[in-house]
Amino acid sequence: MARAWLLPLSTVLAVGCAAAGSRSSTDPAAPVPAPVAAPAERGGGAPAAAGRATSTRAAWVDSVLATLSVRQKAAQMVWVWTLGDYTAADAPGYAAIARQITELELGGVIVSVGGPLDIATKLNALQRAARLPLLVGADLETGAAFRARGGWFLPNAIELGGATSFPYQMGIGATRDPKLAYEMGRVTAQEGRAMGIHMAFAPVLDVNNNPKNPVISARSFGEDPALVSEMGVALMRGIQEHGMLATGKHFPGHGDTEQNSHLELSRVNVSRARLDSVELRPFQAAIDAGLRGMMTFHGDLPALDTTKTAATLSRRVMTDLLKHEMKFSGLLVTDALDMNGVLGNMTMAEATLRAVEAGNDVLLMPTDAKVSIDAVVEAVATGRITEARLDESVRQLLAAKHEFGLHRQRLVDVEAVRTTVGTTANQAPARDAAAKAITLVRDSLSLVPFTLPRTARVVSITVSSRVDLSAGRGFDAELRSAYPNLLSLTLTPEVVAEATAGAAAGNTGGYRITPDPALLPASVENALAIARGADLVLVSSYIGASTNTASMVPTKGLPELLDGLRAASTKVVLVSFNNPYLQLGLPLTEAHLLAWSPWTASQRAAARALLGRAPITGKLPITLPGVAAFGAGLTR
Repeated sequence: MARAWLLPLSTVLAVGCAAAGSRSSTDPAAPVPAPVAAPAERGGGAPAAAGRATSTRAAWVDSVLATLSVRQKAAQMVWVWTLGDYTAADAPGYAAIARQITELELGGVIVSVGGPLDIATKLNALQRAARLPLLVGADLETGAAFRARGGWFLPNAIELGGATSFPYQMGIGATRDPKLAYEMGRVTAQEGRAMGIHMAFAPVLDVNNNPKNPVISARSFGEDPALVSEMGVALMRGIQEHGMLATGKHFPGHGDTEQNSHLELSRVNVSRARLDSVELRPFQAAIDAGLRGMMTFHGDLPALDTTKTAATLSRRVMTDLLKHEMKFSGLLVTDALDMNGVLGNMTMAEATLRAVEAGNDVLLMPTDAKVSIDAVVEAVATGRITEARLDESVRQLLAAKHEFGLHRQRLVDVEAVRTTVGTTANQAPARDAAAKAITLVRDSLSLVPFTLPRTARVVSITVSSRVDLSAGRGFDAELRSAYPNLLSLTLTPEVVAEATAGAAAGNTGGYRITPDPALLPASVENALAIARGADLVLVSSYIGASTNTASMVPTKGLPELLDGLRAASTKVVLVSFNNPYLQLGLPLTEAHLLAWSPWTASQRAAARALLGRAPITGKLPITLPGVAAFGAGLTR
């Protein structure tokens, strides 16, 4: 089984000189772990070795657990959020997170955006600050670059590089190639571990069968549970067989909802039979294949629990269903506890206690870590929660730390990051995935591949947010190699309104949305004036799925732009680099292409496909109502 890779992990890590609990800043750094073969591949002696490893691990866990107070046990379950950015050693932001690690003795962190070297350096520093080694998780849904890109240097707009980017999972679904999903997992694990990350909060196992879903969309492999199962298991195996713990999400399924769980309690109102046949299938497949981690869904599923409780806080869902019925025995991680979907009008203390009672092992991103720890300590003192319940979770967490060899060596070799992260070898499968994901949904005039002469008047209109500096750069550069006179312009939607998740409840989670981005009329008129009379116009959108579920129009002003081009008898190719449901609510264009991610590799892959420099083979992993059926995709 895939889970067996963790058994001997400590044997492939360098033995450091720091024992558990050491804060020495002179610990030697560990090399990147080598892939560990499954038991069947190791030959004779594996069962005995596994048995010795299990016995050694249990002894270490018992010895550490015996030294922990109730407060320290509660703290092991609490993980806080930190940026992976560069910070000076005395920067206030870094000091605040380091102080929490040191004073509260937290068990782990979730690291967010930063450059690969900055992430590795910061995590090493936090590991040195911790009494017990930290477990580190990160949302690595499209590879390590989902959180570890270098960004851009301003005002020169110089791209600073970073880890390897794969298309969104729905793009991998469009390839129908589980080998690419496995490669995505392999690269993710190797690059993430090199930076000091142990858990990938991936794969997304939600079945996205609702086009109006404002949260999941292209993060899912698609709408078909069989496809999601196959691709999810392949990605999971790629991650876990190369030194990292995979975390399926968001159990028991975040796909069929129209509410944003960052802002409110989502709802999936279907029968238990439907859940069994659709939503739960990918999770069960991954569990059967050895999935080691699971993240929860802040949603109400009446078929599973009629109390209108977020699944995250429901013992019926997380213990009775997940652990008992579905036989999941790994680490259970809450989705962020600062989200309104779980908090609502509840206090952080009460949400924490209900999460523990439901069976969660990791309390992720509470609004106040100390409040959560204090609540658990008081609940044990009053008898609401038993210390034995805490021990169940802490044993799991300590065992994982031992399996990763963190009891011997908690640091990574920063000098070795550049030999693993973003290498040419890792970029190759990512470029292959980007190319194979390209899906041609519509081509009524057989415009693709383009046959216009080099002197043709071609206009490329990029629709993107003002902060997306990469939008259109790779795409237009590739197009310009065929059409030197390419005219490029960018339309930036203005934000009509914005809101912060949890603001009404005093939550400072920081989730910010733009419900109704709109192209200004003057911008639309200017674009039409420039594009009229062109031989071909490409309209490319880098805007994500609409958060306004009352309408499927992704960006106000875009329909007017397309209508204006149609009125001028201009041939238009619509390209979506982000929202796969972009065409819904828009006038039909002569051609429509899906590229499945805004990253540079996908931009160049889309342009190469349109120019006939690469084949087009992608097949829709979703249905586009009124536009194209599941499995559709023109081959070129």
